[in-house]
Formats: sequence, structure tokens, C-alpha cells
Amino acid sequence: MRKEYFAVLGFVLIALGLLSIILSAMGLQFSFLLWMDRSLGAGLAFLLRILMVLFGFVLMYLNLVDWKRMD
Repeated sequence: MRKEYFAVLGFVLIALGLLSIILSAMGLQFSFLLWMDRSLGAGLAFLLRILMVLFGFVLMYLNLVDWKRMD
């Protein structure tokens, strides 16, 4: 049951990361992610958004792969 929660967390990270990148390209931002731009600057905030997406993919992969069937 815990694996599904981490898979959902990975999906949420991917969705929020991609949406925040798309919105920031249009000049819009999520209000709860404004701290990234204000405290880190635009470059590091963009890098952190990319890392959110990558970490989301890693979480989903690690939790959705059936490791018992891997040979």
C-alpha cells in the first residue's frame, strides 16, 4: 500500500514541476512556489523545478517496477 502513495507523490511532483516550468515560461507562477524565485533567483529556481520532475520520475519508476520479476 505504501508503494502506491510514493507513486502518487512522484506523479504530483512531475505534474507540479512541469506545470510550473510551463507557467513560468508564460510569466505566471504558482503562489506556493514563489519562494523559489524570490530566495534562489530565476536560474536556481528553474534547476529546482527540473529536479522536481526528475525526482518524480525516479520515484514513480522505483515504486512501480516489479522488482521480484526483474531478471
